[in-house]
Amino acid sequence: MSARLLDGRQVARALHAELAPRVDGLVRRGVIPTLALLVVGTDPVIHVFVKNKEYAARRLAIRTIVEQRGAATSDDELRDLLTAWSTAPDIHGIVLQLPLPAGHAEADLLAHIAPLKDVDCLHPENLGLLALGVPRFPPPTPAGIHQLLLRSGITIAGRHVVVVGRGRLVGRPLALLLLQKRPDANATVTVCHRGTRDLASLTRSADVLVAATGMPRGITAAHVRPGAIVVDAGAHHTAEGWHGDVDEVSVRPIAGALTPVPGGVGPMTVCLLLENVVQAAEQAEAGAPSSPLVPGANRPVRETSSTNTPPITLRAPRD
Repeated sequence: MSARLLDGRQVARALHAELAPRVDGLVRRGVIPTLALLVVGTDPVIHVFVKNKEYAARRLAIRTIVEQRGAATSDDELRDLLTAWSTAPDIHGIVLQLPLPAGHAEADLLAHIAPLKDVDCLHPENLGLLALGVPRFPPPTPAGIHQLLLRSGITIAGRHVVVVGRGRLVGRPLALLLLQKRPDANATVTVCHRGTRDLASLTRSADVLVAATGMPRGITAAHVRPGAIVVDAGAHHTAEGWHGDVDEVSVRPIAGALTPVPGGVGPMTVCLLLENVVQAAEQAEAGAPSSPLVPGANRPVRETSSTNTPPITLRAPRD
């Protein structure tokens, strides 16, 4: 047996096709969706990620502004720029590219991005809304994983999902997303981390195993139950090329399905980020209430299956 590969590029193309008419509508009404990215330092891998976002945005006629600053730039200067972008009416989404070089106050800088423009869902207010089950913007990588599974015909509801990694970009927000009381979520989620004892015994119980460890090839065949769905959220560049957090060579003969690196989660992350930019532009145009908890302000949350069921609107869940 060899795992079925879950093609993130193909699914992202389909999502782009759905997003294009919304962008066209905004442009016809005189609104150019705009994403501003702040890059600090010279990490070549980060620059690859930024170029991927620029390329995908250009294909959708979404404008990008990329500001490059040196690693020694003061946090005061970075805060000033983020504050200026937050008040600029022609900028709809802001991304502070992570990770930052050592010495910068990451959490403080993220808090200086206006929540209505925080398309990475990293501002404390937006993380709180996600925890309540009424996200303003779904975090791009978790939402990308979610959509990739659903559009590949993989049922999540009732499944045991094990997430290895508790980082702010993938692990924690993915757990919150998949726990939501929704027909297209409603999973039982276990989050593992560096303090987890006997990791393999937990990962081998997973119907869906998500690797978000930040450790190249750290998840091996010994961690995977035969037939499990394995999602690799890692991306590491070495002299041999790109690798994920999963040892694909050993896992592929065992898993039922596997996301490749590259071409799996990465294209989905970029696509969902751009969808958030379009959503932010639409909300700004409409003068939407500042909180999804305000009546009438809830964002339609995509509920998708292999049969393309229509979006539903969610209220704060009771449990």
